Amino acid sequence: MVKIIPWLSLAWAFQAAAAPATADIDGAVSQVAADFPQCIVTFSEQARREGISEAIIQSHVQPLQFVKRVIELDRQQPEFTQTFAGYFDKRVTDWRVSKGRELLAAHRPFLQQLTAQYGIPPQYLLAFWGMETNYGGYKGKMPVLDSLATLACDHRRSAFFTKELMTALKLSQRYGFAAADMQGSWAGAMGHTQFMPSAYARYAVDANGDGKADLWNSTEDALASAANFLQHLGWQRNERWGREVRLPKGFDYTLLNEQLPLARWQQLGLTSASGQLLPQAQMQARLYLPAGHQGPAFLGYQNFDVIKRWNRSNFYAISVGHLADRIAGAGKLHTPAPQQPRLSHQQIKALQQQLNALGFDSGTPDGILGSNSRNSLRAFQASKGLIADGFPDEATFKALGLNP
Repeated sequence: MVKIIPWLSLAWAFQAAAAPATADIDGAVSQVAADFPQCIVTFSEQARREGISEAIIQSHVQPLQFVKRVIELDRQQPEFTQTFAGYFDKRVTDWRVSKGRELLAAHRPFLQQLTAQYGIPPQYLLAFWGMETNYGGYKGKMPVLDSLATLACDHRRSAFFTKELMTALKLSQRYGFAAADMQGSWAGAMGHTQFMPSAYARYAVDANGDGKADLWNSTEDALASAANFLQHLGWQRNERWGREVRLPKGFDYTLLNEQLPLARWQQLGLTSASGQLLPQAQMQARLYLPAGHQGPAFLGYQNFDVIKRWNRSNFYAISVGHLADRIAGAGKLHTPAPQQPRLSHQQIKALQQQLNALGFDSGTPDGILGSNSRNSLRAFQASKGLIADGFPDEATFKALGLNP
């Protein structure tokens, strides 16, 4: 079995339990800045032990710079939670759809070759490309080695980022990448498809045959690498990601946690978003309501779970899937994402505390509405005769005795 390291899109990975105070951020910045000279010594010693050449150590390790902004971004958490509409509408845009269709036409023969080899349809590769870097329009401008070194010198995830730094140095040594050319995200993700160094080392493909896998400058390498990675994640050939669906009146929302065959969902009254019968298939599917019962509903298949191994966010997976559908010629959502108020992390934390106080265990209050919190919220909603969709709407806040 291939061990998958899902460190590509990193926004989900670095959320703190609560937004740290400015003093805490300043303290972390000061600590890492003070430790950084010794960290360079430590990195150099480890690089030698791992067989990295002295030339790379002198050209890539010794000049490493502490980047204050990296620590600030690592410690910061938005004050407000993201709504589905706020996320989706900024990512599945008319421009991104039309550009994806244009690139589909331009790269069709090559993309079809990738489909034959890896089993990933062209529209999905383009959707990932569009979501990650706007089709290469913005690949990040942070110095990757400096960012990785800064995070490796920080005690929070030192072991992980030290390993990523060493891997990035080995990539430079293997392919001749100059340090200045290794630009990416603040957390070290690189290239058209935003691979972390470990993913780059495992799954990058030299598709154009020039002797190196260059995810910054070769579209062919980047798309082939994405296809290779998705295949290793378990992509099911000839299957969709999922689909938008319509729920029947009186739907039993306790089924939200259930994974059922598609045929069973049809028996329960679900149809396609346009009202057509669902396929009579035994493939497993799970229901998602990213904006609650008033928003669009989706069934996610096994490939939906594969997308989530790239990025664990349901919002991300739905956006990738729908963008792929749009690129392939489908229309917009039948039920648009509703505009909903953004809730602060403090509001969510208060909700969690109140649920716990009422005997609906949501775990340690952290201001993040995860699966445990949603499960307890559904149980509370059901106890009050509310629609038990696990979504914190105004009626739910009021039933909890809280101000939304």
